[in-house]
Amino acid sequence: MIWKRSAVLRFYSVCGLLLQGSQGQFPLTQNVTVVEGGTAILTCRVDQNDNTSLQWSNPAQQTLYFDDKKALRDNRIELVRASWHELSISVSDVSLSDEGQYTCSLFTMPVKTSKAYLTVLGVPEKPQISGFSSPVMEGDLMQLTCKTSGSKPAADIRWFKNDKEIKDVKYLKEEDANRKTFTVSSTLDFRVDRSDDGVAVICRVDHESLNATPQVAMQVLEIHYTPSVKIIPSTPFPQEGQPLILTCESKGKPLPEPVLWTKDGGELPDPDRMVVSGRELNILFLNKTDNGTYRCEATNTIGQSSAEYVLIVHDVPNTLLSTTIIPSLTTATVTTTVAITTSPTTSATTSSIRDPNALAGQTGPDHALIGGIVAVVVFVTLCSIFLLGRYLARHKGTYLTNEAKGAEDAPDADTAIINAEGSQVNAEEKKEYFI
Repeated sequence: MIWKRSAVLRFYSVCGLLLQGSQGQFPLTQNVTVVEGGTAILTCRVDQNDNTSLQWSNPAQQTLYFDDKKALRDNRIELVRASWHELSISVSDVSLSDEGQYTCSLFTMPVKTSKAYLTVLGVPEKPQISGFSSPVMEGDLMQLTCKTSGSKPAADIRWFKNDKEIKDVKYLKEEDANRKTFTVSSTLDFRVDRSDDGVAVICRVDHESLNATPQVAMQVLEIHYTPSVKIIPSTPFPQEGQPLILTCESKGKPLPEPVLWTKDGGELPDPDRMVVSGRELNILFLNKTDNGTYRCEATNTIGQSSAEYVLIVHDVPNTLLSTTIIPSLTTATVTTTVAITTSPTTSATTSSIRDPNALAGQTGPDHALIGGIVAVVVFVTLCSIFLLGRYLARHKGTYLTNEAKGAEDAPDADTAIINAEGSQVNAEEKKEYFI
């Protein structure tokens, strides 16, 4: 009895020591997230282990590995590392069915466990855009739908046009038949115009399984619209005698047919000088008869449009040199001023003279008129001086003749003087008589 009692005491003593040693042992694990089709690494560590076994089991409580011994026949499961302090295994080609809670067990007294949750991300399929039918007419309402399936969790869809995100869209999420993944769709509604022609509309799918590389689908829009027409002249100031090119710039979808040129609502009046080449109207040697309204008309299968250009041909300005006009008395001037005796005739004649170098319609001073007036004044002055000289000359001759009157028939000089003195006496008597 004493021996049996001592043996029992030794047994409980050993168990107590084992239990006390196991208090510092505990398995450590971490949750793992992996993309569907990838490889998951499950690791279980024990900091203090006295040669106690480790084991991994799946969500169905099937043992995968016991220490370094494989327990489940699955070629996707491999041993990574096995020691008293760590047991790591890998699961390749992970599927959605592999998701769940995995258990690491440390076989102490009692057994200690640690849980690791394996999350499998469902990769969304490449998105598809539907609802586009080419071509679309300008002003029509377009509805585009972008759809992707197989994402877990549900993917996010965003729309872009000309690299600018469109916010006003509809979003729909549906669970797939496997009750694990989702099908997501987004609808974009907008009214198109000619500026949308050739624009790329992009549907972008964002998901954590894509590693910051989103999947995209693109749809290039084709919009048909009526032509837009504009006439561009080769010069903003067309002048007489110069050429002019009018370019009819037309844009449309489909491309407009060859343009039609008209003038004042009819055909071009002078085909020899007005040559149409493609979208250009080339007018050679402009003249005043070319003035008018020119119309360019462009047509495609959607509609028709036109533009007008009013042509005004300007005179070519004369080049004036800075000169000083010096009036001179010439034969022509003298002949013109002979009619000066009548003032009205002179004014009319003078004012009719125009400077050939003056611009048409110029309102500045008439240099020819001023020169004529100066010539007239000079001529009148000279005539006055000439007449005054003749008058003085005649007066002086008469005085000398009267002084010598009565001495013409004197035989000698003395008699002539006496006769002359007598004449002066008579003159004085006459003067007294007149007084």
